[in-house]
Order: sequence, then C-alpha cells, then structure tokens
Amino acid sequence: MRLLARAHQMPVRLAVGAFVLNSGLSKLQGLDAAAEETHGTAKAAYPFLESQDPRDFTRTLGRAEVALGTALLVPLVPSLIAGAALTAFSAGLTGLYLRLPGTRQEGGLRPSPQGIPLAKDTWLVGIGASLVLEELAKSRAERRCRA
Repeated sequence: MRLLARAHQMPVRLAVGAFVLNSGLSKLQGLDAAAEETHGTAKAAYPFLESQDPRDFTRTLGRAEVALGTALLVPLVPSLIAGAALTAFSAGLTGLYLRLPGTRQEGGLRPSPQGIPLAKDTWLVGIGASLVLEELAKSRAERRCRA
C-alpha cells in the first residue's frame, strides 16, 4: 500500500475533504440547533437510530465527518484507506436518499426537487470507490511487474 496520496488524486481529495470537514465542523458548532433535525432525518431512514440521543448522535456524526475530512486532506493518509472510509460513509448518506420518502421521483431513481441535496452523495460514493479501485489496480500491477 502506498504511504502517500498520488499527486493527481489530491485535487479531488482536497475538494471533498474540505466539504466533509466543513460539514462536520458545522454540526459540532451548531449542535443544539441541528441535533433534532439531523437525528430526525437519520432515524426516518434508519429506524435503529431511534434510541440514540439526538445530541450524542449529531456529535458522533460531526466527529466522524471531521475525521474523514481530515483523512482526505492529509496526503500521508493512503488513498486506499481514505477512499474506503469515504465510500462507506457516503454509502450511508446515499441510503438517506434512497430510503426517505419524497426524495425521488415516482417509480425511479431521479431526484425530486427535495432530493437533490441528498442525491449529491452518490458522487461521493463514486469518488471514494475510484480512489479505492485505482489503488487496488496499481498495487496489483506493481505485484505483477515484480514477479
């Protein structure tokens, strides 16, 4: 596994990392105001979250976003790890889009006007998966060259 991010990966890592870091910091700074709404949206899509305290849930979510955003921004974090974390996290966010009523047009995956802000998380899945797949392919190619 490469110990440094590849130079051509840094523009996307910086853009996504800054976005995710800002989202996490915003949740932590506005914890009281955002907790009920953030938790309410999450538990509507994922009912098992019902029992969690809204403030604790939002604090944990904000911290996870800060950690993920930082991992993407720091080139010392391997792209395989940062990409895998981004893929997993954004898959959960994409689940909101797929599960919440009113976010998609009837009978399909196209977003409704209310779903557009959530549909953008599918891009994050693609970015994370691309980072992972590139690193796996490069690693495999490097092993073949050594053999």
